[in-house]
Amino acid sequence: QVQLVESGGGSVQAGGSLRLSCAVSGFTYSSYSMAWFRQVPGKEREGVAGIDSDGSTSYADSVKGRFTISKDNANNANNTLYLEMNSLKPEDTAMYLCAAGPHMARVPFYRPLRYNYWGQGTQVTVSS
Repeated sequence: QVQLVESGGGSVQAGGSLRLSCAVSGFTYSSYSMAWFRQVPGKEREGVAGIDSDGSTSYADSVKGRFTISKDNANNANNTLYLEMNSLKPEDTAMYLCAAGPHMARVPFYRPLRYNYWGQGTQVTVSS
């Protein structure tokens, strides 16, 4: 059974930091592309950062230089995806979800259709 479970969200002041985790189970973690998305009620789901099976990363312009996506080595027992978030801004407030799917070379990481597995999300709130 495929499971993606996010954790690490919370409330912080602007300028603060959070580290999100996404525990992955039930599929071949190392061969999948993974990503973090965020969603605000009434708005479209936004791709924040993606990481491919070869370790290459991509970021939305709005988070470049502030957020870092990474994942545990596939050879250890902890299949976990991370999002390190620094210099947080009030506009980063959202529900953050992790996603996983097979590699699609011609589909940008920020397209939700690329992913067929999703977590439930963890809330991040940044106050000014």
